[in-house]
Amino acid sequence: MNRRQLVKTLFATGAVALTGAGCAGSGASTAVGKLSVGQVSKSIAFFPMFVATEKGYFKEEGVTFGDPPVLGTGAKVAAALKSGSIELGGGVMTDVLKLSEIENDIRLVADLVDRYYIDIVTGTKFKGAAVSASLDERIASLKGKKIGITGPGSGTEALVVYLFKKGGMDSRKDAELVNLGSEPSAALGALKNGQVDALSFAQPLAQQAEGTGVGTLYISPSRGDIPDLVDVAHGVFFTTQGVLKDKAKEIAAFQKALVRAKSDIHDDDAAKVKKLLAEYRSGMSDATLDALLPLLKTEIPTTNAFKRSSFDTAVAFHKSAGLITKTPDYDLLVPENLRAR
Repeated sequence: MNRRQLVKTLFATGAVALTGAGCAGSGASTAVGKLSVGQVSKSIAFFPMFVATEKGYFKEEGVTFGDPPVLGTGAKVAAALKSGSIELGGGVMTDVLKLSEIENDIRLVADLVDRYYIDIVTGTKFKGAAVSASLDERIASLKGKKIGITGPGSGTEALVVYLFKKGGMDSRKDAELVNLGSEPSAALGALKNGQVDALSFAQPLAQQAEGTGVGTLYISPSRGDIPDLVDVAHGVFFTTQGVLKDKAKEIAAFQKALVRAKSDIHDDDAAKVKKLLAEYRSGMSDATLDALLPLLKTEIPTTNAFKRSSFDTAVAFHKSAGLITKTPDYDLLVPENLRAR
């Protein structure tokens, strides 16, 4: 696929128009000391950024940015990054690996979550194998079902594609994927009213579904349900080589602030972290918050570095699902200061 075909694909999947400051492949588009940042959702992956913002770490380290727009799908994040509308994109490795197949200037900036933090959540009327059944039985139970995802080309779709292929099925033929966008309340509403039978969504939606009695955590990679996805780079920030060069100081400041926030998440009193988590995603019950707290320390790494093992697992997952065909160059995608062999 060439760049023109990519643009057409991004438009077809509802991506943002390729307009804004700068052009595809350009460098920085903001003033010194500033960055423009966009993210795919308000999933658990972006909690460290919220913590760093609330505690003033970004400003202290020497970089500022406005409230990051929540763009809803990885395709929109990729389009905004390549157009120059944003300089840093927050998404998942699915976005990075697919984009890097056709663009050689994509670079990783920070590892946010080292687990595949998207879950399959079933509704209360779901008919299929029990949660205690084998993974193969649970996958088979998804056949013929309506499954809500954020959108085409997303990490949420990637998990469904992978699971169906693992079960000898084709998600395009053996299920109906329903595009719901990234708003959790809309997804939970669709599950509750029977618009979909199941959801493939990022945390903390599964915890919210169980906390409110709307659904059940059915298949969870981070819980260990899928052995091949236990240690995998997933939630990430990424940019282009041009921005990485033009905004080296600002990106370094951004990275330092994230590490400080991650340290707080791991080391601070649980009550303090819980309070920030409640502010990050207002409306979550105590039960939901309590279910999330232990996950934070297992899923959010203390550094921004990308372990070669977790990078390779991400590549293997996406190749197995047929989402990419090429094996990306770790040393190209991962800047030297972020390599962890």
